[in-house]
Amino acid sequence: MNNQQQKWFYLVILSIVWGSSFILMKKALLGITPVQLGALRMIFTAIFLTSVAFSSIKKIKKRHWKYIVYTALAGTFIPGFLFAFAITTIDSSIVSILNSFTPFNTLILGSVFFGFAFKKAQLYGVLIGLVGTSVLILKGADLHPNQNYWYALLVIIASVGYAFNANMLKKYLSDLDALAITTGNFLLLILPATIVLYCTDFFENFDFENQVLIHSLGYIVVLSVVGTGIAKTIYNKLVHISDPVFSSSVTYLIPLVAIFWGVLDGEKLSLIQVFSGVIILIGVYLVNKAK
Repeated sequence: MNNQQQKWFYLVILSIVWGSSFILMKKALLGITPVQLGALRMIFTAIFLTSVAFSSIKKIKKRHWKYIVYTALAGTFIPGFLFAFAITTIDSSIVSILNSFTPFNTLILGSVFFGFAFKKAQLYGVLIGLVGTSVLILKGADLHPNQNYWYALLVIIASVGYAFNANMLKKYLSDLDALAITTGNFLLLILPATIVLYCTDFFENFDFENQVLIHSLGYIVVLSVVGTGIAKTIYNKLVHISDPVFSSSVTYLIPLVAIFWGVLDGEKLSLIQVFSGVIILIGVYLVNKAK
């Protein structure tokens, strides 16, 4: 499989996995708080990665660690809590749609702060994707007038973090193995995540008899191992073989999967939103065609 085939394969896999993550977060929040969700997700992912890939840490050089810290904070720690809070108020499908601001932020920040050039077709692709995303947001707000869309700002802030993360991966960590980056990220996060969890009432109220809590933990395990540990490794690899803008365009495909799960869970979807999904796909195609 050549690089062109690989990057599309990774893009599709990531869209399915991360698109399914939003409904998993929604279900997990039935038994725990947003802060506990964010912390537990990082702890479980760290345990998984350090148990299967700890040896990859040896590949990280001293000069890499500064950027491992930055990417851990911008790409995982801060967004992890912001998304958990947003999903408590906004439908999981809408949160995934708002996350589609990431490619636009990646393009702009990459140009302004990291010196990455972009082609007109990439800009057009991103803008077309944003048009589709905007229609989805507006229609979603119309269908769900009782939801607090101020929480949408949390998702947009998280998308800025993802944008910085993608650009830093490409500029400063492109010579480092993708698995080593992911494992290094979560090795650094396990302690602060544990401290955050300890500051909640999770341990005081933990009860094996509480089936809702046990089910929530099950959702988090799947979310952590597949949706975070494995998926972030694939994403880091995708950034290496493509570019930050194309890699972040996965957030244009994620809503299509998230909306599918949301509809199955009783969330509303209109024909206009389906049409917007087609526009989003056209935007992703243009971003890639520019390469």
